[in-house]
Order: sequence, then structure tokens, then C-alpha cells
Amino acid sequence: MSETLSGQHILVTGGGSGIARAAAERYHREGAKVTVLNRSAGGAHAVAESSGGAIRALVGDATDAGVLRDAIAAAADAEGRLHNITCGVGVFDNYAKVSELSSEELLTAAEEVWRVNVRSTLLAVNLAVPALRAAGGSVTLTLSESAFNAIGGGVLYGSSKWALRGIVDHLAAELAPEIRVNGVAPGGTGGTRFGGLSTLGQTMTADRVEGRDERIAAHTLLGFTATPEDHSGAYRFLADPVDARVVTGVVIRTDGGRRL
Repeated sequence: MSETLSGQHILVTGGGSGIARAAAERYHREGAKVTVLNRSAGGAHAVAESSGGAIRALVGDATDAGVLRDAIAAAADAEGRLHNITCGVGVFDNYAKVSELSSEELLTAAEEVWRVNVRSTLLAVNLAVPALRAAGGSVTLTLSESAFNAIGGGVLYGSSKWALRGIVDHLAAELAPEIRVNGVAPGGTGGTRFGGLSTLGQTMTADRVEGRDERIAAHTLLGFTATPEDHSGAYRFLADPVDARVVTGVVIRTDGGRRL
């Protein structure tokens, strides 16, 4: 087992499934002490079980300040230091069209998307700053190909990911030189499930609708559909205090060379 992250204490929000889970498991394989915060008890227990209990799994809502505060304290080392926080919480809009929503639906859906995708990230960083500063640590945000092009979601989802793209730049400037801030922008990925907007009565989106993987592959330069594990190397690199020592304000696009 490689130990490039040996001694690092890392918290992953939304780490019970999909790309965030793959990042958490990669951190663990690289020697980090990993804590996952996940709203679904099933997801939390699954990642803990798959690691033989080595990954600590907490059940809770990452949009709640009290839950986040407790998770940060649990993830930090004995001296209260947190070396990285990876924000992987997100909700998908199932391509909802602003022009087809009532004004009431739009307002409630927009509030949900921004609360989960944007405000939870800002809150997590806000609460983690003292522990990150003590460690000279880093922040890794999860964006999307939707942060660069009008693909991979509707206006609500896409605009939240564009916001996170701006947050990477602004937080990198604000928190330098003690804390590095970067992001990963995955493209379409197989083997994942999205949480839909509860305010619109959306259910979980299946990871495999007919022809989805083929459509994703056809629109990438590399010609294949990524798995969650394919993105984990970018997360590992950005969390590494040696390899990524001079990297901040950067978004790595792990989209297979997405083309329009």
C-alpha cells in the first residue's frame, strides 16, 4: 500500500457514495485517517464496512452547522488539526427547465440546490478553517463539467457548480498562504446515483439509464465513460501536501476531454 498521505487527517462530506466515496477510499489506501460524513446511514455504513472499519463513518446532514462542527472535531487529530476537507455533497436537478417551472417551484428548487451544493460547502470551510490553518491544510471542492459548459444538468444544477468554480478562486485568495483551495470537475460518470430535488418531488436518479454510458463516451475525446475511481487520483494529488504544495486556485477537469 502506498503511504503518500500517511499521517493526514481528512474529512469527506457526502463520502458514502459515488465520486466522494471513491475519493475517501483512495485517501485511505494512501495512508490517511479518513472520516466520512453522509446523510444516508446505508451509505455511511457501507463505506465503513468496505474498509474494515478503518474509515470512520458519521451519519448526518452536511448542511447543518452543528453536525459539521462535530464531524470536523471527530476527523481532526489529537491536536485539533485537519489536513484536508473534501466537499462532495450535492443534489441534482434532473435537467429541470426554469422556463417550465412555476415561480413557486423555481424559488423552492433554487433554494434547495444552493443550500446543498453551495451553502453547505461555504459552511464546511467556514467551520473547518481553524483546524485547517493549524495543519497548513487544504480544501478540495467537487464541481462538475457543468461548471464549464451547459451540459450535465439543468440551469439550477449548472449555476451552483459555476458558483463553486468562483468559490475556488476567491477562497484560494482569502485563505492563502496557510490553506490551499482547489477543485475537481468530473465529467459524466457511470456507477453513480444522484439525489434529486425533494422540493420538486424528484427521486434518486438511476446510475444506468439506457444508452447513458454510450452517450457519455461518444462525447469525450478519450472515448470511454469514467467510473468514480477514475476521478480519485485528482483528489489524492490535490490533498497531497508535497506533490501539490504549490497548487492552489486550480480546478482539475476529469471529464475525458469533453467535447460539445
